Amino acid sequence: MQSGILHVSEHIPLILIFGAMLLTGWFAHVAGEKTGIPRVTLLLIIGVLAGPDILDLVPDQVSSWFDQVTHLALAMVGFLLGERFMGRELKRSGRKVLIISVGEVLAAAGIVFLATQLIGLDPVMGLLLAAMAPASAPAATLDVIEEKGARGPLSRTVLGVVAIDDAWGVILFSLLLVVAQALSTDAAPLGWMVSALWEVLGGIALGVILGIPMAWMTGRLRDGEPTLLEASGFVLLCGGLALWLNLSYMLACMALGATVANRAKHYKRPFSDIEGAKEPFLVMFFLLAGFKMDVDMLPSLGVIGLVYIASRTIGLVGGGALASSVAGAEEVVRRNVGWCLLSQAGVALGLALLVEERFPEIGSKILPLVIGSTIIFELLGPVVVRWRLKKAGEIPT
Repeated sequence: MQSGILHVSEHIPLILIFGAMLLTGWFAHVAGEKTGIPRVTLLLIIGVLAGPDILDLVPDQVSSWFDQVTHLALAMVGFLLGERFMGRELKRSGRKVLIISVGEVLAAAGIVFLATQLIGLDPVMGLLLAAMAPASAPAATLDVIEEKGARGPLSRTVLGVVAIDDAWGVILFSLLLVVAQALSTDAAPLGWMVSALWEVLGGIALGVILGIPMAWMTGRLRDGEPTLLEASGFVLLCGGLALWLNLSYMLACMALGATVANRAKHYKRPFSDIEGAKEPFLVMFFLLAGFKMDVDMLPSLGVIGLVYIASRTIGLVGGGALASSVAGAEEVVRRNVGWCLLSQAGVALGLALLVEERFPEIGSKILPLVIGSTIIFELLGPVVVRWRLKKAGEIPT
């Protein structure tokens, strides 16, 4: 019988580890509020420290949770993005926000891809990094605006853009992922185009098909108030069917959310339910992402990481300025909106993990790079937002 401190973790009940992970999420939330360090950053750092490359505190079997936790968390995130993207909030945001969000998403992806090709990176890896570049962190930006009580055209525009740019990013990612798969195989053009249509359009169709009965049922089982079981059941059914049918499950769940947002009478209730239900899964998702990080690979990714960070920043700032000009936005918006979109968190990590599923060799390089850049963007993003809002004169003195 084996004994000793190195083997203790192998005999820890998994339910104990599950509880410890959730309490770690609570600790990160409290510590983040007191220190100003984003919760995502704290969870990733704790995960890296507890992972096999450093302290090795977690049993190997915990790694087997990772794929399922990722699918659960991202299915819920996709559903919530659908409400932002096609719901009634977008109709209130207007033309300017729509143009700016599209412009900064396309510019960030385009500049990142061009920069990676200039340093001689493999086109498939460059395309996948470009696909993740537009993803942002709405919560971090929203927290700064609310904390400082910022008011003005820049604040309004930023709130509208961050509400929908992750949704645009997921759509762009789904398209570029299919292109990357085509480039990495010898499949005939007709074959990969059919595959792309099936994955993207099929995912959207599945979400709409399931969204119609979900919207009808919302509020009917209990007058005006759907249950958590009703909402989460539809979301997970949608995500599971999409995975089973080889469709894009994030797009399917986004289409589900968009359909419910537009058709349900009591449409805010299911989104409120899923917003609360996703928290335990997101905490586990960020911790497990940290566990999964290959620390030894970081030095070899230094140059690529710097290029990614710099080109993403240039793309967001330049794309935001150009799109704002096209949209006829105020000068204060043109000068500052891109700077307020730098934060990056859960969606980018989720997309990196999807890349690792489809491209294990490339994904093993992309995941540590995205985790490292996420920590940097999560630390610097809120600081930059405060700076630009103050510069724009929208923070009360």
